Amino acid sequence: MGAHYEQRGQVAVITLDNPPVNGLGYATRLGVADGVARALADGSVVAIVVTGAGKSFSGGADIREFGSVKAVAEPNLLSLIKLLEDAPKPVVAAINGTCMGGGLELALGCHWRVVVPGALIALPEVKLGLIPGAGGTQRLPRVLGVENALNIIVSGEPVKSELLMMAPGQTLFAEMTQGDVVDAACALAQTKAAEYAASGKPLPRVRDLKVEHANPDAYFQFARNMVKGMAKNFPAPARCVDAVEAALKRRFDDGMALEREIFTALMFTPESKALRHAFLGERAASKIADVPDDTPQRVIAKVAVIGAGTMGGGIAMNFLNAGLPVTILETQVDALERGVATIRRNYEAQVKKGKLKADKYEARMALLKPTLDYADVADADLVIEAVFEEMGVKQAVFEKLDATMKPGAILASNTSTLDVDRIAAFTKRPQDVVGLHFFSPANVMKLLEVVRGQETAKDVLATVMRMAKTIRKTAVVSGVCDGFIGNRMIEQYGRQGGFLLEEGCTPAQVDKAIEKFGFAMGPFRMGDLAGNDIGWAIRKRRYVEKPGMRYSKTADLLCEMGRFGQKVGKGWYDYAPGKRDAIPSDDVVRMIEGHRQALGIAPRKIGDDEIVHRLVFSLVNEAAKILEEGIASKASDIDMVYLTGYGFPLHRGGPMCYADQLGLFNVVQAMKKFAANPLDDASFWQPAPLLARLAAEGNSFT
Repeated sequence: MGAHYEQRGQVAVITLDNPPVNGLGYATRLGVADGVARALADGSVVAIVVTGAGKSFSGGADIREFGSVKAVAEPNLLSLIKLLEDAPKPVVAAINGTCMGGGLELALGCHWRVVVPGALIALPEVKLGLIPGAGGTQRLPRVLGVENALNIIVSGEPVKSELLMMAPGQTLFAEMTQGDVVDAACALAQTKAAEYAASGKPLPRVRDLKVEHANPDAYFQFARNMVKGMAKNFPAPARCVDAVEAALKRRFDDGMALEREIFTALMFTPESKALRHAFLGERAASKIADVPDDTPQRVIAKVAVIGAGTMGGGIAMNFLNAGLPVTILETQVDALERGVATIRRNYEAQVKKGKLKADKYEARMALLKPTLDYADVADADLVIEAVFEEMGVKQAVFEKLDATMKPGAILASNTSTLDVDRIAAFTKRPQDVVGLHFFSPANVMKLLEVVRGQETAKDVLATVMRMAKTIRKTAVVSGVCDGFIGNRMIEQYGRQGGFLLEEGCTPAQVDKAIEKFGFAMGPFRMGDLAGNDIGWAIRKRRYVEKPGMRYSKTADLLCEMGRFGQKVGKGWYDYAPGKRDAIPSDDVVRMIEGHRQALGIAPRKIGDDEIVHRLVFSLVNEAAKILEEGIASKASDIDMVYLTGYGFPLHRGGPMCYADQLGLFNVVQAMKKFAANPLDDASFWQPAPLLARLAAEGNSFT
């Protein structure tokens, strides 16, 4: 994990070698600096080429060193770039693949750059709530022009090298080669060494180039208006505009000083902390403490789905999209035909919108095999059950799968609440059984809860975690409990929503408050979307299993009115035919008021702050219990569940990150006030032992 040095004729080649993306960690930076010093001291070397091992030049900072002393130890990235820029011998970057963030800033410190087609070029720092901090905002406009550079910096999205090569007047790349990029860079370096030695001219530096724009004031005002509308919860995009404007209007060193000032200030914003937490949390979610990275994995070449309803069809589409053949099984011809027709309509809608090419649509449908016969799924490597959420139904399916599936096949249940260990016990191969809880719509939502049973084999876990990446899901491992991580927490959130109605709120008031906080939708709009009858069925089970748990009766009364949600055109809200706009319902308001009167509750005015914190802190307290029980292995896993599956606002980082930023002491104090409310559930608001301990110690979850 460093950099290698070799000499090719009169050219020194320094290769960044820090898998997987040649991150610019301390050892790598030190290796480059040592290589440059060696090349400059060697009289037989006339030029230097810097490249990357494998398929990447450099992906930027090494995330394994985030927050550590090594991340800023000298030579830091700014020092390294200055070393290359001021080198008296020509330095050429041979960009052999991905070149992002600090990697691109390093390349911009070289005198020339040679690139291969298809290399992904980006400055993605804005996605971490930051701006580039090592000259990216000052150098990129000098080689690509203000508008192209600002688009790259504000979006953070990668652009292919061949597109940038076509930009008028670009000097980002001196050459593009179809051949070996290091050979091409060495040839250019040697040519330039001879040319500049003969002329006596100083070597060209990006910092010395001029930045020009025909109408800068109007353009930057336009840019500010655009980013204000697109990124209202994030300060970084607007500060990107400020920094790029400085490249045009200030001296280079002054622009660099402003860039650094902005970068440092953004580092301490709650939004950047939240985004960095989410970035690291997504990567940490794939790591399971007792399942090593080298755990053998099973081959997943064929997939079967049992059930062609909404969930089954959506699940099947994930695998079809990834190019895997899927056999989908139903018990009735009409149900099977409806399921296949729905999949076809979903793809046709994508084709109509230009999101999918017609030939790809046909290729995906060709991978789908509908069947009514269990014998047709027997050779699948992975089978996912997506039938009705009732244990008796699951039992019948898994007993049949146990008798049918080949040895070594992974048997997965898409259950959202039921006991995976009980389901596994219906088979003679519990080690092959795992929960794969997809979220609806399954072909869209990023979250996949991987439910680890008591006997789930480690190679099964390793296999499904890799498979999740194949189908582009964020997989989070949960232990077995009622509702797993996400639904167990959301139940408490929903209970608080019901109590707020009893105490004086309307559904619209609660939803507006939490949506203003940043949620994609409030609890009542979410209930209408999911189907209020689903929650009703769960509550009926709770009344038997947990008679001491109290719920507001408003949700049951709603269902007794037949208001199951969008699918029937009425729920907590009314819906016009064919539309999803939530229209406040007078009938629902009258029902809530009548229920209040029956309970003898005088309504009170409840502010947005109380609404938000009762909802969010209910998630936090239940999550603390989940952590303590070992259902989730780390707080960041819980945040990933809520960021990717439940619409928690990204700029808040998830419930645990948000609680940490507020301070756990303050969270506990607020919970004590909620416990004193005679209309709430005082026992629930007793802080979970883990939360109480962390607050007392002045510690945090994340």
